[in-house]
Amino acid sequence: MTTIRVGHLYPEYLNIYADRGNIAVLESRAEWRGHELEVEAVSLGDELRPGAHDLLYIGGGQDREQALIAPDLKARGEAIREAIAGGAAVLAVCGGYQLLGRFYRGRDGVELPGAGVFPLETVAGEKRMIGDCLLDCELEPEARETLAGFENHAGVTRLDESAEPLGRVVAGYGNDGESGFEGVRVGSAVGTYLHGPLLPRNPWLADWLLESALEHGTGERQALEPLADDLEEDAHAIAAARAHSRGGRF
Repeated sequence: MTTIRVGHLYPEYLNIYADRGNIAVLESRAEWRGHELEVEAVSLGDELRPGAHDLLYIGGGQDREQALIAPDLKARGEAIREAIAGGAAVLAVCGGYQLLGRFYRGRDGVELPGAGVFPLETVAGEKRMIGDCLLDCELEPEARETLAGFENHAGVTRLDESAEPLGRVVAGYGNDGESGFEGVRVGSAVGTYLHGPLLPRNPWLADWLLESALEHGTGERQALEPLADDLEEDAHAIAAARAHSRGGRF
């Protein structure tokens, strides 16, 4: 049995999109393979110890909560960048995704500092982008997968020209409603607007994160044995069909 060490950032502040459901999926899928997930809450003022976690997770919150944690998260930017450079996995959802960029600027012009981990910037737009969203992803060479989730954001996120998106939008809005990109990827770190939660209907992404975390902890990449994912695949198919029927810009 291998223990996978997870740092859950600001769980009492950034938790409005069923974010703990993503942790529950990771726990179950690890346990079913004989591994254990050890989850540590890392909140305001807590130390983020170098090399202490194989996977970092940060969810979404309301504007007030994001403003409360933004300075603390900014101060952790170097530690998170070092963790990613060392091979740790990261999943950042919605508000957490925005705040791992360089900044988030609200409609009032007030700018929340970001951690500077992801090569992107976000500003509040006039239109709320909401509904089911479907992506085409390729996190491993020649291994294309679809990612289904629910987006609900007014933030317009612009990736740097050299940045790698998490996926291309099949249906929905994505980062900005224009570029055709959604999310971002830096090594084994991914950020996305898709929540709801995300991982129950996308078991392949949960396993990719677990494999990345196990590689960080053990020093070698281990392919996880397949699971019977009939229910998960049904959930994915339903979400994908809703996204297709909704259409959207792309």
